[in-house]
Amino acid sequence: MDKKELIKYFKSLGLTVHTSTKARGHQGFFLKNRIDISKNTPENRIVPTLLHEFAHFIHSKIEPDMNKTGGTLKALFGNDGDIFLPELIRITNFVDENSLCVRLYEHKDRVKAKIKEYENIIKEDYPKFMRSKKFKEFDKYIKKSKAKYLLKYDRVKLIEGGFFKKTEKLFTIDNIEKDFTDMPKAFAAYIRLKSYQKKQSRISARINKYKKYYERPTELFARLVEGLYLDNEWVEAVAPNVVRRYYELLDEGFYMELKHVHTCLRNGLCLLQ
Repeated sequence: MDKKELIKYFKSLGLTVHTSTKARGHQGFFLKNRIDISKNTPENRIVPTLLHEFAHFIHSKIEPDMNKTGGTLKALFGNDGDIFLPELIRITNFVDENSLCVRLYEHKDRVKAKIKEYENIIKEDYPKFMRSKKFKEFDKYIKKSKAKYLLKYDRVKLIEGGFFKKTEKLFTIDNIEKDFTDMPKAFAAYIRLKSYQKKQSRISARINKYKKYYERPTELFARLVEGLYLDNEWVEAVAPNVVRRYYELLDEGFYMELKHVHTCLRNGLCLLQ
């Protein structure tokens, strides 16, 4: 389908369409009857992105507050809409591989391996050490050491002295042995273990943030529409139940102008006829 024809059709419905904006950092963005397509969107992604944002427009007519709430599967697919979640996630993973968070999970695995490595170092001297329990020997030592700041930050600059004579000292998690020559090996390992635990928490938070975004009903619905355009046979094969329900509601006119768009896409017809 030609992007210009699609844009003309959207405009005929009262939508404002821009194709030379930043789209708030995304390939596309929909808000209040306006569709923005990023000027950096690759040519082969423009039509799928237009359809994705148009699906948000249709959804906004079904659930006017969907931009704030994310919508509901019940409103989009009927009272039993929630049963389609697993299939919709499979479609999302096909349409946007970023939804799989592969790199983040790989990074998380590397961090977990480092945590285990430092735990083993600690257990060489403290066999009963457990991450979930207080490390009393360490706590006693660290109270008297400036290394305590490295429990909160991986890199710390300490400024000491009076107004006329100040000294600066930089401590980093990579130079613990050099900066604190009296520190036992197990304690240095514990500081690094705590640092990697914080990294693990940050990665988990990012994964959860992405998951929350991708599993919003409005995004699942938009990627269903996008996926059927990209490869309808594959989408029908991996998500037969939600596709069947979608087509049933589409034929009934529930998704309003989407019916006309799908009919023209299937049959190669002009949208503006």
